[in-house]
Amino acid sequence: MNVELILLALAPVFVLCIGIEAWYWRRRRPGMYGLKDTVSNATLALMHQGADKLAWLLIVPFYAWLYDHHRLYTMPGGWLGFLLLFVVQDFLYYVFHRASHRIRWLWAAHVVHHSSERLNLSTAFRQSLMYPVAGMWLFWTPMALIGFTPTQIVGVVLLNLAFQFFVHTQAIPTLGWIEYVLNTPSIHRAHHARNPRYIDRNYAGVLVVWDRIFGSYVEESATEPCEFGIVDPIRTHNPITLTFHEWRAMAHDALTMPGWRNKVMALFGPPEWRRAWQAAQVAAGQTVTPSPDGLSGSVGDVRSVGASRNTP
Repeated sequence: MNVELILLALAPVFVLCIGIEAWYWRRRRPGMYGLKDTVSNATLALMHQGADKLAWLLIVPFYAWLYDHHRLYTMPGGWLGFLLLFVVQDFLYYVFHRASHRIRWLWAAHVVHHSSERLNLSTAFRQSLMYPVAGMWLFWTPMALIGFTPTQIVGVVLLNLAFQFFVHTQAIPTLGWIEYVLNTPSIHRAHHARNPRYIDRNYAGVLVVWDRIFGSYVEESATEPCEFGIVDPIRTHNPITLTFHEWRAMAHDALTMPGWRNKVMALFGPPEWRRAWQAAQVAAGQTVTPSPDGLSGSVGDVRSVGASRNTP
C-alpha cells in the first residue's frame, strides 16, 4: 500500500471539503472563512510539505539504520502488525503533541497551527516548516527500534495526520459515545480554544483514550463557547512572520536573559515560563528586557501564566 499515493488522491477531497464547508457557512456565519486567512493557511501548508519532503530524505535513512542494526524485534505483518503500528504511533503522537504544548522549543513550531482566530477545515493546513528543526521526527524513532520499517513509520504518520484534517470544523456537533474512543470535531475544538478551561487539553490524534487515561481530556461546553487562537493574538497573515516570530522571540530571550538556568528555561521551559519570570523580576524591582517585536513577544506573552492545567 503506497500511502503517499493515497494522500495524493485525497488532496482533491480535502479541497472539495473546504469548498463545501465554506459554502455551508457563507450565509449562516459569513466570517467563518476569510480570504487572507485561507490563503495564508494554504501557503503555510505548501511550505510545510516542502520542508517535510526534504527532511524525510535525511530521516528515513536514519530510521532504516535503527531498524537494520538496533531493532529489538521484527513486528508481524498483516492486520495484527498494522493494528500494533497504528496504536503505537497514535500514542507517540499524543506524547509529541503534549510535549509541543509544554516545551517552548517545540511550541515555537506548533504555535503556527494555533495562531488563527478561525477554526475551519483549512486550519488543518496551517502547519510549520520548522517541525523537522523542532524535532518532531525524534518522537517516531521508538517505532524503528521495536521493529517497524521506515516505510511503515512514514505511512502511519501520514495517515494519522490525514485523519486529523476532518476534526478541524465547527459544522459537526458532539458525537455521543464515539467521543469515548475517537478524536472528534468537538474534542478538537476544545483543544484549539484559548479559554483557560480548554488550554492544554485534548491532545488526541486519532484515539482520545490517551487523554482520558492521562487526565488531559475536557469536554466542549455549551455554556463556555470556544474562543480560537492564542491568548495574545498575532496580527498578521504573513506566512514568514507566522513561521518565525516565536523562534525570534525565543532566541532573543536565550541571548539576553541572565544566567544559564534562565537561558535553558527560555528554550526548553514551559511556554508560559517567560511571563512568570518577568512578573518575578518586576516584583523584585528588576528591569525586564522588552519584547523583541510588537506581535507576540515570546511564548510567555502568547499564553497566560497558570493557564496550563496539565503541566507534567
